[in-house]
Amino acid sequence: MFGLLALVPDVIKLPAALVVGAGLSFYPVKWIGQSEGKQMAATAALTASVQVLRERNTIDDEVSASDAAALCSALGLSGDEAAECVRRMGETEPEPGHVGNDPAQRQAVCEPSRRPQ
Repeated sequence: MFGLLALVPDVIKLPAALVVGAGLSFYPVKWIGQSEGKQMAATAALTASVQVLRERNTIDDEVSASDAAALCSALGLSGDEAAECVRRMGETEPEPGHVGNDPAQRQAVCEPSRRPQ
């Protein structure tokens, strides 16, 4: 086999070796590039979501610290609309108290050895 290779001129061997080498290295290089691209996309998505969460927390803090009149004026309401808005916001309970902690409101869970109550 090597005897036949000696008969082929170097002008043909060099381009053939380049083509074979490029073919063998194409898929590993492509795979590495794709994995790096996926990593960069995941990092960018995580950074964007963290930024959105920080902005949302800032807005939540501002809204929580505001009183009803400030919130209604921030909506651009004036006169009777603002008064109605403040009245309605005063009717709502700002923090729900112990929702779901009442044992009477819980669902009954039946164990396999017990019958429903």
